[in-house]
Amino acid sequence: MTTYAGRLRLGVNIDHVATVRNARGSAYPDPIRAAKIAEEAGADGITAHLREDRRHISDADIDGLMAALKVPLNFEMAATAEMQSIALRHKPHAVCIVPEKREERTTEGGLEVAKDENRLAHFIAPLREAGCRVSIFIAADAQQITAAHRIGAQVIELHTGAYCDFHAEGKFAQRDAELERLREMASYAHGLGLEVHAGHGLTYETVQPVAALPEVMELNIGHFIIGEAIFMGLAPAIHEMRRLMDEARA
Repeated sequence: MTTYAGRLRLGVNIDHVATVRNARGSAYPDPIRAAKIAEEAGADGITAHLREDRRHISDADIDGLMAALKVPLNFEMAATAEMQSIALRHKPHAVCIVPEKREERTTEGGLEVAKDENRLAHFIAPLREAGCRVSIFIAADAQQITAAHRIGAQVIELHTGAYCDFHAEGKFAQRDAELERLREMASYAHGLGLEVHAGHGLTYETVQPVAALPEVMELNIGHFIIGEAIFMGLAPAIHEMRRLMDEARA
């Protein structure tokens, strides 16, 4: 197997700490406190998605994360003028452009890049000029990956949601086919010179086959880790995910 330089990184998404906070309209649990615990537990970065409707992460959370974190912030955002302005004000280490629909519970698929290349190319150019690493959250599809490369993205994040859903539903043939698609597209993207990340829906049961893909340099995992933290604590939940990732990569 081909090997690539660099440790497989873990980005911990703290959105759903804010979901719990907002359910009561209170000041707790504090997403920034969760981010600091994750940082101390070995997270290589923190991911937060500031949605247009502010259903979980708030503008104040982004302010606080930028001030408090020592590890990089991966700022997930829709391709809107408002979000571009916020990103340019803060200049986080990374921005990840994701699709966003008001009616969805969570991000349901990859960004449609191929049909919107011109607009997206102009959208990300100022972000790159500001020093942000620009990532596109994308399906494991060669047309979309090629388009992401053409518009100047430095990173793609492969959407692992279908793979995880097939596993949960016991559809193992479809799961394995989706994993093979992820494998092929990770290799294809790497060949174009893109850095490859992956995420969405990963659990202790599903993380290792994705972590074993040699081209993947970063996994972003949130909802499952926050859910496990209810039972075992946030730091132990992260430690176990880190252990499984390292075991798979070794």
